[in-house]
Amino acid sequence: MRDQNPVFIPGPTNIPDRLRAAMNVQTTDHRSPGFAASLQAVLEDLKKVFKTGTGQCFIFPGSGTGGWEAAVTNTLSPGDKVLVARYGMFSHRWIDLCQRHGLDVEVMECPWGSGAPADRFAERLAADRDHQIRAVLVTHNETATGVLSDIAAVRAAMNQSGHPALLCVDCVSSLASMDFRMDEWGVDLAVSGSQKGLMLATGMAIVAASEKALAATANAGLARCYFDFRDMQKAYRSGGYPYTPPAPLISGLRESLDMLFEEGLDRVFSRHYRIAEGVRRAVSAWGLELCAASPDLYSDSVSAIYVPEGCNSDELTDHAYRQYGVSFGVGLGEMAGKAFRIGHLGALTDVMALSGIATIEMAMRDLGYPVQAGAGVAAAQEFYRSSVADR
Repeated sequence: MRDQNPVFIPGPTNIPDRLRAAMNVQTTDHRSPGFAASLQAVLEDLKKVFKTGTGQCFIFPGSGTGGWEAAVTNTLSPGDKVLVARYGMFSHRWIDLCQRHGLDVEVMECPWGSGAPADRFAERLAADRDHQIRAVLVTHNETATGVLSDIAAVRAAMNQSGHPALLCVDCVSSLASMDFRMDEWGVDLAVSGSQKGLMLATGMAIVAASEKALAATANAGLARCYFDFRDMQKAYRSGGYPYTPPAPLISGLRESLDMLFEEGLDRVFSRHYRIAEGVRRAVSAWGLELCAASPDLYSDSVSAIYVPEGCNSDELTDHAYRQYGVSFGVGLGEMAGKAFRIGHLGALTDVMALSGIATIEMAMRDLGYPVQAGAGVAAAQEFYRSSVADR
């Protein structure tokens, strides 16, 4: 029966039965008029989640990492300079991908637990009078540390100096969980995936590109084939795909979008805030600290939590899995052994969250953590009770 337990990792997330059923489809002809019509409707509705009226969405078979590669290879050339801040494992991995593609990567080192340094971006971009920097890369929600960065502030920093660089944003663990405003924030490339806020199985890299980003494809010199925007655009115009598409996942995405719109995006975001805040109240009641350096950086999709000095967070997550059959996120990179993560995004309710809070609390007590029995659960319960009117 342990396979009935929800997971509390920050992705892949729990898949609702409704979406599992939607992905359980018979083989379909991906060159038929019926598939073409359904694909176009999905692509248009995805724009509502990214909040773009003029951008174009692409669906590639792959994961978020494939989306990163698509964003980079379609808009840049070997040797192009990109500016990126490293403040977590996923910003680090994007840096690594760019370096492997032969880009000139200028890295701003930041403490893990901080967010995108808009002020430092502003200073560096103002100094780049020859506009050698071709793109600024930002991780919206750093899954390793539970930090949400202010993308609007980064765009303001770019506008302050009138810099023409592309703004590329990783919104893999924020899209459909927290508000994302592509057009309003001036985002040129937004990269996401199917397995987080969209509540599906892993297997789709989803990229939204602005008109400016699409124009950049004409002069981009990095090699690309599988992830070529131009091939995808051509196929979309004729109602198809340049290769075999992940049809069952696209069927699931249709249902996922319907679920999000039925709940209403604003209610989806408020639900994520409510669940996340209950987790944060529990963390405080345990006497532990979040990795996020300040409340303005708190993520509503994942909380990264430091364990007490002398404890090993990997032992805690291993024990919770072995003893209770529940998965929590391990510490990544600089957080390895120092912090565990509670993923609270996607198909989750406050009742489900309470089960995760209770489970990790039991695991901590089993390992001798100085945690009072029921303290975290009670703190979360009181918050969820008081916020019931917001549902």
